[in-house]
Amino acid sequence: MILWTPSLTEDGPPRYQQIADQIEAAIRTGTLKPGDRLPPQRRLAARLGIDFTTVSRAYADAAARRLTDSHVGRGTFVRKSVRATETADPRRLRDEDLSMNMPPEVTDPELLSFMREGLDVVSANLVSLLRYQATLGGDQDRMAASSWLSKRGMVPSLERIAVTPGAHATMTAILSIIAQAGDTVLCERITYPGLRAIAARLNLRLIGLQMDADGVTPDALETAIARHAPKALYLNPTLHNPTTLTIPEDRRILLAEIITRHRLPLIEDDAYGFIPPSAPPPFAVLAPAQTWHIGGLAKCIGAGLRLAYTVAPDARAAFALAQALRAISVMPSPLTTALMTRWIEDGTADRIRHFIRAEIAARQQIAASVLSGLSFKAEPNAFNIWLKLPEGAGRAELMGRMAGRHIGLMPSDAFTVDGDPAEHLRICLGGAIGRDELRAGLSFMHGTLSGGGWMG
Repeated sequence: MILWTPSLTEDGPPRYQQIADQIEAAIRTGTLKPGDRLPPQRRLAARLGIDFTTVSRAYADAAARRLTDSHVGRGTFVRKSVRATETADPRRLRDEDLSMNMPPEVTDPELLSFMREGLDVVSANLVSLLRYQATLGGDQDRMAASSWLSKRGMVPSLERIAVTPGAHATMTAILSIIAQAGDTVLCERITYPGLRAIAARLNLRLIGLQMDADGVTPDALETAIARHAPKALYLNPTLHNPTTLTIPEDRRILLAEIITRHRLPLIEDDAYGFIPPSAPPPFAVLAPAQTWHIGGLAKCIGAGLRLAYTVAPDARAAFALAQALRAISVMPSPLTTALMTRWIEDGTADRIRHFIRAEIAARQQIAASVLSGLSFKAEPNAFNIWLKLPEGAGRAELMGRMAGRHIGLMPSDAFTVDGDPAEHLRICLGGAIGRDELRAGLSFMHGTLSGGGWMG
């Protein structure tokens, strides 16, 4: 192990990125040579006076650039052979959309090694994976999907399972099957902005249903069905985006009874269902004949996969879904489908899910501590908080003051279906940002909203 210490600056890139950049520069200049052992993460953190997770994230970034290898119990070493072509393209390192509610990115070097190994295995079939493939995924991929869905208590027949190109495209396809221009679709009064965009594109009328602390109320659903003759109901029932609420099982049973009695199709967006250690059973278990279940992978694994595991109400509905998706996107990406199948089969996918669960819980603790005194809704495994602004504070002005802080903010306007938007903001705690940068950004927000910080 050599005595190597990077130099950090207050301005410029985040500290973790500065460390990773300096590891790369030291390798290029020969200061760090192949086989050299980097300082232990905790020792380097203490030497620099920064949080351990910042160094951990830096080492993970270096591993992602294929500059280093990590070995449990031995440490992190400069790779024996580092080729320039193997290093990460710096133009892509911070290429992200802060308007989205993102999971925290994997920083554990060992887990990143497992993820890269899966990519290496899949690359052996690279040529065949560049061909056109089955619209709903091959048998091996749908078997993997079935294994993954079983973690949510679902055991649908293989003919009902579809590998689809992300939740957004899947919702578009389903709505094109069950509704026509001018038809009504029910949803939460505060709902996923993507649904609003899809409904506008398909010329569908959205009706927002009254919610309480347990989600959409049964009375509101019954009344809306009688009044509007809707074609479908959309729900995001677990860690609802943006309010973070989860519909409890007893409320789900009541709602399932209503949609079954009225034969109302339900689109269940279970984007966050795999994150909590024990979420209530999905509607696909309680009312399978009415439910289109979309188990998106963007939140529990990574949005770049652009994949979802979808369960249709029956085989005929799955066939109709295949026809609709063929017109929209032809097929899911064979490359990312094969990668996800490999990660499920070798256990990497479950490791990623557990990492995300633990990391977002730590970030929720940071938010609870830093934002003490402000009013917001949150859950230990939610990717965001739903912040109610203090009297006199405006969401547009706060977003302006937070510009450049690298924290994803979304105003209530984007989520509100009916009525005037309240002074709320969705504050994303995930993405490429590290814990130190998140803490600093939230501290700035708290100071801005507290007393003279807002008025000054």
